[in-house]
Amino acid sequence: MRIAVLSDTHDLFPANLPGRIRGADEIWHLGDVCEPETLDELEQLGLPLLVVAGNCDAHPWPEMITATRGDLRFHLVHIPPRRVPAGVNVVLHGHTHVPRDDTDPAGVRWLNPGCITRPNRGAPASFAWLTVESDQPLRWELVRL
Repeated sequence: MRIAVLSDTHDLFPANLPGRIRGADEIWHLGDVCEPETLDELEQLGLPLLVVAGNCDAHPWPEMITATRGDLRFHLVHIPPRRVPAGVNVVLHGHTHVPRDDTDPAGVRWLNPGCITRPNRGAPASFAWLTVESDQPLRWELVRL
């Protein structure tokens, strides 16, 4: 399963993004969409779309989602939590506008695709591909725009 992961669109994304993620099995947006209409073009791809609310969102998306894919449990949230929910293998978050791929001492992997439109701290605009396959290590590929 190949999942396109993006965050912090803030009402805008590059015109070529829908074409670049057309081959995804799912799309996960980690918050700060702002206006829901921003997602119209992505919804037209007909792919499952999971969206969590960010601190700039007024739309009633959930604040967090726990999703199981393969043998892994993923926690999707906008602002990185202080504590990892029990049983979660991977935390995906946005908010910082800076890409992240870290593993904590408990073995939980923390991932952030960066920001698609307003990167911070010298990081380029980006999204990521998350690949989940049975009996294979989780793959995270940052795509700079």
